[in-house]
Amino acid sequence: MASIGKMETAKDGRRFWLIRVRMGREDSTRKTRFYWPVKKNGDPVSETAALRELDKFAAEFERQCKAGKVLSREEKKQEKAKQQAELAKLKTVKQYAEGVFMPAKTVTVTENTRANYQQFFDKQIYPAIGSLLITDITPAMVSKLLLDYQKKGFSHGSCIKLYNILNGLFEMAFLDDTIPMSPMLKVKRPVQSKDSIEKPESEKALTAQELNYVLSCVNSEYTAALQNVEKGRDKHRTVLYSALLWRAYIELSADTGARRGELCGLKWSDIDWEKKTVTISRNLQYTAQKGIYVTTPKNGKARVVDIGDDASDLLKALQNEQAAHHLSEWVFSQEGTNTPIHPQSPTRYFKKFGERYNIPDFHPHLLRHSAASIAITHGADIASVSQRLGHSDTAVTLRMYTHANEESMRAAGQAARDAIKNALKKEAAAGT
Repeated sequence: MASIGKMETAKDGRRFWLIRVRMGREDSTRKTRFYWPVKKNGDPVSETAALRELDKFAAEFERQCKAGKVLSREEKKQEKAKQQAELAKLKTVKQYAEGVFMPAKTVTVTENTRANYQQFFDKQIYPAIGSLLITDITPAMVSKLLLDYQKKGFSHGSCIKLYNILNGLFEMAFLDDTIPMSPMLKVKRPVQSKDSIEKPESEKALTAQELNYVLSCVNSEYTAALQNVEKGRDKHRTVLYSALLWRAYIELSADTGARRGELCGLKWSDIDWEKKTVTISRNLQYTAQKGIYVTTPKNGKARVVDIGDDASDLLKALQNEQAAHHLSEWVFSQEGTNTPIHPQSPTRYFKKFGERYNIPDFHPHLLRHSAASIAITHGADIASVSQRLGHSDTAVTLRMYTHANEESMRAAGQAARDAIKNALKKEAAAGT
């Protein structure tokens, strides 16, 4: 039977009775409060009326308890947890990606990679399957998404990236029991079309002759700007500074093979003028969400790279020109400021430069590929090139520049054969 306690007063001043119903088991008491009833005008009812309503309420509460309709505090927690677990399973692909997958990835990947993932989700995955429940996604849906993306003409590398992101998403959902099985288990990895076989990195590089053409073109632009300044045609020297900056940037990029962000992140304190070296310890990056930020080089390690006389002279000229008009700690800074150039500025400049001088697909990474490929084909050892480029290990360099390495090995073999032939000729000549 329901037990009614003495009347108490709540913190807000209202009077109430505490009603208890024992369910016959330990820790199974159900409790509730019955507040003194009030009339429609807000006045409290008489004590007789209040006690009569109290008895009715207590009897109904006891009936509800015995019918199993009133849960204990612990049972309520368990029921709430169960409901939340069920609701967690009923997530759309977008909800799961934004609530679980991307937050987890943000902890383990770089900001640039996170932004790249987000771009794939926003432009490819969400429009196709983002609004569908993740539990309803079938292998056929994912296969169609990948096939449609491939038909749009994206590179094979991009198709593989999309496949890997989807695979990671559904694998995580499977491991945390959001879905019973990953649909990716029945989705084939994209196969490259025979009509669109991509060239290896080494074959995307410029030859030594082509690179000389690039350097001559950027030198001509600087010479023209210098002549205009000397003739008083450009009093503010803005064009000259820009021409010198890009001439130094291209020369240093071709010389060191450094990445775009690594060059943008160089400071004057990184240059050893006496030893003619630059220390690459920063990587300037940009994403729409984070803006411009500084991180470490891709392999997480700083490296010291030697530079040639041409690159050293151009950097010194840039420093002098810069110091004459503004002070900046950054090597490649915006005109008149202590702000480094935007990490995406080289890409924009290279595109326009390539159009002016008919250099197809001219972009900053092309000079990196060229520096590596030319070095290997002219006898440089893989370990040195790998260190210079900042690769994590030589296996990366070998994989990217297999073609160039084969050429250098053939050249080495030919050099050995020539040496043997020359030795035989000398012996023959000595015998006669």
